[in-house]
Amino acid sequence: MNSAITPFSAIHLLRNRSYVKLLAFRLLIVLSYQMMAVVVGWHIYQITRDPLALGLIGLAEVIPYFCCALFAGYAVDHHSRRLFGVLAAVILSLNALLLSAVSFGWVGGSNPSLWIYGAIACTGIARAFIAPSYNALFALILPREQFSRAAGVSSSVFQTGLVIGPALGGLIVGWASITAAYVIAAMLSLGSATVLLLLKVKEPAPAESAPIFSSIAQGLRFVYGNQIMLGAQALDMFAVLFGGAVAMLPAFIHEIYNYGPEGLGILRAAPAIGAVMTGVVLARHPISKHAGRILLCAVAGFGLCTIAFALTKHFWMAWFILLLSGVFDGISVVLRSTIMQLVTPDNMRGRVASINGIFIGSSNELGAFEQGVAARLLGLVPALVFGGMMTLSVVGITARFAPKLRKLNLDDLH
Repeated sequence: MNSAITPFSAIHLLRNRSYVKLLAFRLLIVLSYQMMAVVVGWHIYQITRDPLALGLIGLAEVIPYFCCALFAGYAVDHHSRRLFGVLAAVILSLNALLLSAVSFGWVGGSNPSLWIYGAIACTGIARAFIAPSYNALFALILPREQFSRAAGVSSSVFQTGLVIGPALGGLIVGWASITAAYVIAAMLSLGSATVLLLLKVKEPAPAESAPIFSSIAQGLRFVYGNQIMLGAQALDMFAVLFGGAVAMLPAFIHEIYNYGPEGLGILRAAPAIGAVMTGVVLARHPISKHAGRILLCAVAGFGLCTIAFALTKHFWMAWFILLLSGVFDGISVVLRSTIMQLVTPDNMRGRVASINGIFIGSSNELGAFEQGVAARLLGLVPALVFGGMMTLSVVGITARFAPKLRKLNLDDLH
């Protein structure tokens, strides 16, 4: 731990009004997206009763995300960082309104699933711009020496959205309706756009215009030439690809725990509660020494939690295991965010964030598809046990082939 900076520094960060507004943007947009994610899963499963349909949600989002991510990073590096964040939030708001119309029966007719998947595809396009915009603005409003601690605070805010969003979505569906949940999600997205418009930040002059594909290739060469960044991103991508359990929660709720949408919201919130607690601790006591080893151990713990979750049949034990998985994931998120901010040059933050998003962001959606296919072929429980075992294998492979990451101390990157 770095004891040279007092715990008060985490509170001092919140005196930066621009940083607080950026955190508010992130919280509101995460709340909106997470509400839509949990409600869409419930909505689709009600229509189809097929776990593969849950996996197709991830596939419908990740394909347009993949297609747009690198171009989004280029756009953020060469134009206004704030503008693309605002546009992404507006698109999410319009998508939520479209989904509310589908759920109310105004749109979709006899085939509402097609409209739902189409709206999810548009969500993927919007998400491609959110992370590059956020990361570029993060670096503009904070000094470099505050990146590690600010990453912990930002992770806590992000994970708070992951706690409240699913729980709120599940409660609104249970107490009101799917339509009401979608409308509230639309309002939250619109609020995030408004907050970002109010952010006062001096953006640097746009980068010199360069051929788009050569500029993107420059970002790719940077990431693939840096063993620490590449190792951290690949570790998380494959761990989440195989080891996540969240996408299959609607099926577990229906078939094993026999709970309603409120139970789904409770389980969806559990990993984020663990990650919030972790983020608060790491904001006060950031990790410095043995960061690489701690990252590897955290991802291994995440895989073990996936196996344990698959094998338990008790609702509240499952909740606790998911909470613990969030603790491990929270450590991973903070360390990876700090590595990316410290290693990336200022003029490449958009492109590097978009590449990171392909590794990290898309892994959740691809993981949802993988879990849906595995559940169809193997059954729910064997599919998650297999995924957890694959996550442990990924940790071993990364430790073997990325020694710079394994030996990393964050002080070496300052």
